[in-house]
Amino acid sequence: MKQNLRPLALAALLCALSFGTGAFLNGPAETPITKEAIRGAETLFGLAFTDTERDSLLKGMQEQREDYESIRKVNLPNDVAPALLFNPVPPGMTFDRTRKPFKVSSPGKVELPANRDDLAFYSVLQLSRLIHDRKITSVELTRFCLDRLKKYGPKLECVVSLTEELALAQAQKADADLKAGKDRGLLHGIPYGAKDLFAKAGYKTTWGSVPYKEQVINEDATVIARLEAAGAVLVAKLTMGELAMGDVWFGGTTRNPWDIGQGSSGSSAGSASAVAAGLVPFALGTETLGSIVSPATVCGVTGLRPTFGRVSRAGAMALSWSMDKIGPMCRTVEDCAVVFNAIYGPDGKDLTVADLPFNYDPSVKLGSLRVGYLKRDFERDYPNKSFDSTALARLRGMGVELVPLELPQLPIRDLTFIISVEAAAAFDELTRSDRDDLMVRQGRGAWPNIFREGQLVSAVQYLQANRVRSLLIREMAGRLKDIDVYVTPSRGSANLALTNLTGHPCVTIPNGFSAVGTPLSITFVGQLYGEARMLAAAKAYQDATDFHRKHPNLVW
Repeated sequence: MKQNLRPLALAALLCALSFGTGAFLNGPAETPITKEAIRGAETLFGLAFTDTERDSLLKGMQEQREDYESIRKVNLPNDVAPALLFNPVPPGMTFDRTRKPFKVSSPGKVELPANRDDLAFYSVLQLSRLIHDRKITSVELTRFCLDRLKKYGPKLECVVSLTEELALAQAQKADADLKAGKDRGLLHGIPYGAKDLFAKAGYKTTWGSVPYKEQVINEDATVIARLEAAGAVLVAKLTMGELAMGDVWFGGTTRNPWDIGQGSSGSSAGSASAVAAGLVPFALGTETLGSIVSPATVCGVTGLRPTFGRVSRAGAMALSWSMDKIGPMCRTVEDCAVVFNAIYGPDGKDLTVADLPFNYDPSVKLGSLRVGYLKRDFERDYPNKSFDSTALARLRGMGVELVPLELPQLPIRDLTFIISVEAAAAFDELTRSDRDDLMVRQGRGAWPNIFREGQLVSAVQYLQANRVRSLLIREMAGRLKDIDVYVTPSRGSANLALTNLTGHPCVTIPNGFSAVGTPLSITFVGQLYGEARMLAAAKAYQDATDFHRKHPNLVW
């Protein structure tokens, strides 16, 4: 029987240090492991063994490498998750399981605009009212979006695939159903786009990456199926940074509609760009470490990152099984609530998804909520401080008593190598086959090198990082025990990484414009599974501003 308690910290490097990384990944299993290789691994991991201990390790390390070779012969598609499920809930936390009716504000009387182009910037609720009042058909609205995608998509580099045939068929069905009295709700007949990591049968799902640009996954992601059931119309697969990083994909760099000289940020690059430019009323995005918050900020849209374990990721590309989250990118907070209401909840496939209610009610008074703010982050010197300070003043003027809040003092940024390890596992075959050389971005900070780095992290240190993560979760629970929601600068502090690690939800909303006319944002963070109160608070603030009603001038 093989010894079970081998020093796992050494395993990843035993061949790499003596014979080169390529030999470790692709070389023959019979290449001998030496004491010099073990000594090199000790140096990298900050360990120290005696020569006798190194002698004792040789046989076990050889056997362990044979185990690796055996495991690598098993086909592991990207959709196979590890038998380890991340749970963001700290011990003792309980949740209200009462389900209440979903409520939204009335958009009032809505008319078609005299200038049809203005229709591009109507909210989901406004468009829904037009469709239900028979002032526009889903087919008309769908053709309108398809025309804009064709006109502006190439310049913005935000579209991977138009799903025109599918969209028109779905729109025709939506119109026929409504005529027959079959109303699927607020999203009935509303066009949308999806980040191109969500599978849709019959269409390419490229993950934005050269090695996968011809990939077809013949299934529907759960979120796509749920939106279809809600009557929404898929008009486009939108660009994403290659394998969910940044805004560079195999077709170029996705552009910010406010300034096409800059990228849209990422990795939900096309989703943010297309919504900001009025090409689609809403789009699906994902976030692991800022991929909704960052492009929502840059492009001036409203982006919801739900609690980890709220929305099924079945049929979506896996990057980090313990950190990936799916959320909508829209014009308004309430649009985000409408889309989220259609996609959240268990599906029996993604076993991390909790069965908890979403009791959104826009009538909740902001003054009745306990609102915190990250005092130290707002007081530091940073470029957009004046805009964020104005946001705090506006909240106080709305009757909010802001409670100062400080984040746990743990090595938050140092924990983010968890993503590198999980991503390296998700794309292990890509690395070992050397097909990572096909990717657009190479170099130290690009995925190919990060995947290689992830290969060389010990299992011990990965688990130790997750143990510190458990402490972080517990400490955050203590800091937030008397808080419903808190306000934070969207970027530039530890909060973004921290809340992605702990799984907390947030919504990022427009909050002004820089000196050169590009959008700025502010972020509201909620309790775990507390999207309802968080969105109600953010809506109250958004309604007191008009930043979300402004849109870019698409004349280039």
